[in-house]
Amino acid sequence: QVHLVESGGGLVQAGGSLKLSCAASGTIFRVNDMAWYRQAPGKQRELVASITRGANTKFADSVKGRFSISRDNNKNIVYLDMNSLKPDDTAVYYCNAIHSNNLGYSTAYWGQGTQVTVSS
Repeated sequence: QVHLVESGGGLVQAGGSLKLSCAASGTIFRVNDMAWYRQAPGKQRELVASITRGANTKFADSVKGRFSISRDNNKNIVYLDMNSLKPDDTAVYYCNAIHSNNLGYSTAYWGQGTQVTVSS
């Protein structure tokens, strides 16, 4: 079982910055892709950014140029640096990780979510 714990959310004014962290713990064999999703009230959960184990990244168009994603493979931590935040970025942000066990089976895990609120 793998547990993901997010931290770093909070309230920030428009134009400000926040850094989210997500640490994976438990019985870990290999963490592959990691990602951040977000869900605003009344909207579907959407992918914000993802990063492979080899540090290849993808971003939603709405955050390109403002957000960056990075990871520490040794510590199984993924980060999301959010800059030039806008009120539209307000949402619960969820960490996602794809874990492979020693038999090659992959399982997706989710964190509990952290609230990010951007005031205008």
